Amino acid sequence: MTEHERPLVAVLGASGFIGSVVTAALAERPIRLRAVVRTRSVVPSGGAADLEVRTADLTDAGALEDAVDGADAIVHLVARTSGRREPGAEAAGERVNVGVMRDLLDVLRKRPDTGGLAPVVVYAGSTSQVGVPPRTRLDGTETDRPEIPFDRQKLAAERLLLEAGAAGVVRGVSLRLPTAFGHSPVTGALDSGVLTFMTRRALAGEPITMWHDGTVQRDLLYVRDAVSALVAALDHADALAGRHWLVGTGVGSPLGEVFRTIAELAAERTGTEPVPVLSVEPPGTVSETDLRSVVIDAGAFRERTGWHPKADLREALRATVAVA
Repeated sequence: MTEHERPLVAVLGASGFIGSVVTAALAERPIRLRAVVRTRSVVPSGGAADLEVRTADLTDAGALEDAVDGADAIVHLVARTSGRREPGAEAAGERVNVGVMRDLLDVLRKRPDTGGLAPVVVYAGSTSQVGVPPRTRLDGTETDRPEIPFDRQKLAAERLLLEAGAAGVVRGVSLRLPTAFGHSPVTGALDSGVLTFMTRRALAGEPITMWHDGTVQRDLLYVRDAVSALVAALDHADALAGRHWLVGTGVGSPLGEVFRTIAELAAERTGTEPVPVLSVEPPGTVSETDLRSVVIDAGAFRERTGWHPKADLREALRATVAVA
């Protein structure tokens, strides 16, 4: 196979917490790999891939078209999560969370029909798109009723993708990920979620707080397992195309226990006593979803792909505490 016969995979959002790890995983493959980043960033070196880095503002339709030109597969990891619960967040996030997907599909519709396979688009969705969970264990058959702007936007983008798939424009796969945590060994970036936030509080000697009694469960997915799921989706796109799939460990971890583990691991690092883990009154803006347990049944995805999570939660938390 010549260099130009190698498949071209474009990763949109390649400098992010998950995107940088996806890029590193794909860099080990004998492919053409285009890492699309918003600003200049650290990228993996070495590997078997012919790696190209492009800097682009993907809210610019022309830049987006250039970024995916000739791509056989696209991993869509672009999202605006900051301020997602604040007033006005819907308008601010619409351009990124929905607009980039809409523009991407418009670009792909304009491609000339050569009789070949439609490009693969793997999209990183969120299990929170369902809204208030109707039960603790989710398997993807639930009716979606998202309540906050971010979740409505993610669902809108997913629906655009699957509609384009039904029309033959793409082979679209949406993976709904639960709480993903950890750090990127490529960039050193940590996730922006509650586990890292509370880890930093513990390392600073501040109490860890929670809005419940600690029995609320979460399905916590280590970044490497999230990335291996996204790569598995690329490898099994034909078996997955046309619908969304839930990905998770299948284990519900009570957050009180998780936070106490973080306090212990932080104390080991600092040589001090573990900080207390306290229940506090939730703010007035808290969503009902924040107070519900969620565990993911990823059996359907595992059956199609053979994927399964490998990380031990305590060791994954220890690795996170070590770099926070």
